[in-house]
Amino acid sequence: MDNLDVTRQRLCNERLVGRPCERPEDVVQWLCAVQAQDYAGAKWAIAQRTTDVTDAELDRLFNDGKILRTHVLRPTWHLVMPQDIRWMLGLTAPRVNAANAYQYRQLELDDAVFARSNDALVKALQGGAQLTRTEIARVFEEAGIRASGLRLAYLLMRAELDAVLCSGPLRGKQFTYALLDERAPSAKAQGRDEALAELTRRYFASHGPALVKDFAWWSGLTLTEARAGIEMARAHLQHETVDGKVHWFAAKQARCGELETPLVHLLPNYDEYVIAYKDHGATLDPALLRAAGDALMAHLVVLDGRVVGGWRRTIQRRAVTVTMNLPLRPKKGEQAALQRAIERYGRFLGMPVTVSS
Repeated sequence: MDNLDVTRQRLCNERLVGRPCERPEDVVQWLCAVQAQDYAGAKWAIAQRTTDVTDAELDRLFNDGKILRTHVLRPTWHLVMPQDIRWMLGLTAPRVNAANAYQYRQLELDDAVFARSNDALVKALQGGAQLTRTEIARVFEEAGIRASGLRLAYLLMRAELDAVLCSGPLRGKQFTYALLDERAPSAKAQGRDEALAELTRRYFASHGPALVKDFAWWSGLTLTEARAGIEMARAHLQHETVDGKVHWFAAKQARCGELETPLVHLLPNYDEYVIAYKDHGATLDPALLRAAGDALMAHLVVLDGRVVGGWRRTIQRRAVTVTMNLPLRPKKGEQAALQRAIERYGRFLGMPVTVSS
């Protein structure tokens, strides 16, 4: 195995090539979690791993609670499946709270405050209510809890980590919150060892080949915990050394074969193909990174599994403009592959796309 093999197998395991998932829910289930502070980008990430799903269809699934959004893994939002949300929180919330500890102290938030704020949320939301962030701020004010700016954000995040809140339906373009017990009443917890083994197995099946430090970064767990997870899931995993680095992957994984090149993906900024790894040696040329300037600070253009530039979107009422930032001019065949990726994005949004560079 070499870096080209790593790249090809990741594309396959992440369902960006080969057999796509049948439904959007299957994508989220397979990947365990899809980073989602950019909700529009997360929907596009899911769409590229299935067939013919639209932006509007993903909104309907989200509104119906088929896919949920909450703070889990690293201190950021992820889309997760209802049946996974509680055991994943049980495993990773302590690490997220540890990462947040400094901000908790700075904002004068302690266990007593969190107990009061969580109680106020349960009383306000029980019975199927859904409230926006602004409405929840008023709930806190009425309960005598200071809640604005960062303090409001960390009160809400802590309620998600405590398995009190999760996403409710969109109200127009605004996000709402609902009670996790009502949104995912059948979600089950697991023992810590069972949860760690499952998360480890599923990460390396869907994201492998990957390093131990990649898994620790993605999950928010310590390296010690990541190594323990590998030992627990070892019967389902195998490993190989590439460039002196030990890569882990599922013992039984799809055979991907050769890529039909050139192949272009327009990935969102937090796509699992990039954000799920600490080490980007297999997918990102350091020389390109130095030459690209701010190109790689946007969404990412990926050619044959390697990041080659960036793109940005400007969505208007009836059309979308895609602005390309490619340090190297695409060759003729690559331009055609890029155009196909752009057209697919337009079909997903249900809008015509114009391109600038």
